[in-house]
Amino acid sequence: MTMVRTPPPLPVRDKAAARALSPMLNRLAEERATGVLVREHGSLHLAEGRVVHAESPLAPGLDVLLTAHGTLATAAWQRAAAAAEGPLRAAELLLESGLLPAGALELCHLDALYDAGYFALAPSSTPGRFHYDGAPRTGPLPSVPVVALERETLRRRLQLHRLWPDPAADTAPLIRADPLLPDPGPAPSAPARP
Repeated sequence: MTMVRTPPPLPVRDKAAARALSPMLNRLAEERATGVLVREHGSLHLAEGRVVHAESPLAPGLDVLLTAHGTLATAAWQRAAAAAEGPLRAAELLLESGLLPAGALELCHLDALYDAGYFALAPSSTPGRFHYDGAPRTGPLPSVPVVALERETLRRRLQLHRLWPDPAADTAPLIRADPLLPDPGPAPSAPARP
């Protein structure tokens, strides 16, 4: 009699990990790592496993979001950037000096983080690299959990797919629709009532 043995069961991937956009990023979050994850289309800065900043050449930075629509004068940003180590510290200097409202900074920071994070978490042809850093960045700017960044990235992908199912739209760089206007200066005062 020939005995047929059943093969051992195939390993099953954790379904939560299978949905993760970046298993490496999730592992770093679990480790509460601090440093920079560099990927093909951008980088994610982590402090104790939370995303504190994101950069991508395909998304507008904090400086663009603050100065594009008059929240902050371009000259004020340039002075702060020249006196600081990076855009986050420049924004903190502007906040401390009273030139920038805390709410506007927080909104622009989160917009820049989610925009750049969307591109940084895009599928890539090269593996990511993480550079550990022992000193976590502290300051008034909010950080977000990795799951929140992944959830927002997936929400944006789904929304883009509903609007335009062509996958090229998922990774195309943002293009400015309106022309860049010069700094208008102070707002005009309202005329006195007769």
